[in-house]
Amino acid sequence: MALAFVLLGARPVWDSGSGRMNGFEVIPLALLDRPRIDVTLRISGLFRDAFAAQITLFDAVIQAIAGRDEAPDWNPVAAAPGPRIFGPPTGQYGAAIGSQVEHGAWTTRADLAATWLAASAGSYGAGQDGAPDPDALAARLRDADAILHQQDHAGTDLLDSTEYPAHLGGAAAAAESLGADPALYYADGKTRTVAEQIARIVRGRAANPRWIAGMTCHGYRGAAEIARSVEALHAFAATIPTRLDRQFDLLFDATLGAADVDAFLQRENPAARAAMAARFAEARRRGLWHPARNAVDA
Repeated sequence: MALAFVLLGARPVWDSGSGRMNGFEVIPLALLDRPRIDVTLRISGLFRDAFAAQITLFDAVIQAIAGRDEAPDWNPVAAAPGPRIFGPPTGQYGAAIGSQVEHGAWTTRADLAATWLAASAGSYGAGQDGAPDPDALAARLRDADAILHQQDHAGTDLLDSTEYPAHLGGAAAAAESLGADPALYYADGKTRTVAEQIARIVRGRAANPRWIAGMTCHGYRGAAEIARSVEALHAFAATIPTRLDRQFDLLFDATLGAADVDAFLQRENPAARAAMAARFAEARRRGLWHPARNAVDA
């Protein structure tokens, strides 16, 4: 929310007695000294249920900025009025892609895009209250220059769960299906492209022999943690336009391609090992991964 305020050119007003936010002000362009940056939020079902006041607040900021008499090239919100908050329709949660990828229930990336759009088209603010508005969401994606996922803690990363590719990758697939090509960014105190962040995670954790050795101390659960990174990498490969061949190579060589790790997986959690083998094979079959070595197939 704070970053969205900064990009839009607004700031909170604080109550001096309680320290609570009791309103906002729109920064005049003369003080902002740059064009406003249009922001659309894709909120989660949890955010919708827990933070209704913040939804109302953000919508009020959007309405205030949309109503200003400013040149379109300096105020894109006023140039293209409409909803800026989307999420699961009322009563629904998630992005739905995770299960679809897990069960292989898709043929092309456009199938995943359609799923994400349907699961994200609930419009919030301005009295919408979750009513589906797929045309408005599609319009925002067509005009998007960037998609940003921001994370404010270091306890997890993009390959820790298939929910990250479901949300972030799903948005990328949806934009691509609408003819857009937005840059994909990840921010955790430092902003990188999603491809750069995935490469860092694979080398720094998922394919790191020291991390894998640590997981082997935890038996069945450790094997499941190793397998989860493969699931998430496969889901990202299915949804984002960037090729991840090198990351698949590194992860395969560090897991099923390493005799000691493969033996550990087969001994402690054969189901996880089978799931990893299935994901690597599916990535090959779908053309998501072209290994650097022919021996991988064997």
